[in-house]
Amino acid sequence: MFIRPLLTSLTVATLAILGNAAAGQLQAILDFGPNPTNVEMFIYRPAIVVANPALIVAIHYCTGTAQAYFTGTQYATLADQYGFLVIYPDAPDSGGCWDVHTNATLIHDAGGDSLAIASVVRYAIANYNVDPNRVFATGTSSGAMMTNVLAGAYPDLFKAGAAFAGVPYGCFAGPDLWNTACATGSTSKTPQEWGDLVRNGYPGYSGARPKMQIWQGSLSAKYSIPANQTLTSSFSDTTLDYKNFAEGVKQWTNIFGYYITPVSTSENSPISGWTRSIHGPNFQAIVATGVDHNIPVQENDVLAWFGLTGTATTTTTSSPTSTAPPEALQTHWGQCGGCVRCRHNFCLDL
Repeated sequence: MFIRPLLTSLTVATLAILGNAAAGQLQAILDFGPNPTNVEMFIYRPAIVVANPALIVAIHYCTGTAQAYFTGTQYATLADQYGFLVIYPDAPDSGGCWDVHTNATLIHDAGGDSLAIASVVRYAIANYNVDPNRVFATGTSSGAMMTNVLAGAYPDLFKAGAAFAGVPYGCFAGPDLWNTACATGSTSKTPQEWGDLVRNGYPGYSGARPKMQIWQGSLSAKYSIPANQTLTSSFSDTTLDYKNFAEGVKQWTNIFGYYITPVSTSENSPISGWTRSIHGPNFQAIVATGVDHNIPVQENDVLAWFGLTGTATTTTTSSPTSTAPPEALQTHWGQCGGCVRCRHNFCLDL
């Protein structure tokens, strides 16, 4: 077993207050298998691990890190309580964004960041005695996009996913890390077209699909631009538009053969002002009314969805953000969240 302590930690605004109080620290996993993009992997192992533990892959937002998501969410603290393992991937991109756009990452075992995550899951099953029937993925923003990618390209490995403020599988597909059409809600497909994208992620696969839970704030996040900059006409003034939520509903209801109209709706679930739509046993869609891209992660609800606990509590938990450079105006994160230096030299709130 190749592990070493993670010696460095990152200070992330707000997370220290709302994040975890885990008893241990992250350890790096080395030599875990095919890793074409050099994704780093870190594991949290509680002091007491149950026999054949479950595994949650918790995937950070853009400009984030494995350490930031470890610090800023409560999955590790809950692992102390329930004895499961948590793996935190660390994106190799200089801006901390995940590759959710290349053909390689979107196709089973073809390459990209997703193959690295699949490799570490296989390694964990083989070396940590992880129960292969209890492997799950969750993430925020760019990490939510990767959660959708993993559910589409690796349905043989993951049994459930929970995506906070992402976009449908394949929505960002294209030559560039950033996809304006998808982010601004201009990409619209039929349920069949969205479903076909997922099915094409693993050609020939006929097994069970991971059940999915998608979460979205009803307010679109805004670009934040320094006073001396202006957006060109090629950009919208919103990103990761709320329209993507409806497109995600189309996608996963098609995969499971459910109606787009939910079979039941629960108001104030899991917290006041949020609405949970249940389309069937394998798909839920939760809207956080009046919340923007900074949707607070609901870890207890996620664990209940994964079948690791009982009924979810209604406690609001963490809201990960990254610390922006002094000149940045942004307060949210997205596929290229934080102060996005790669976007025409001004900060975009993604």
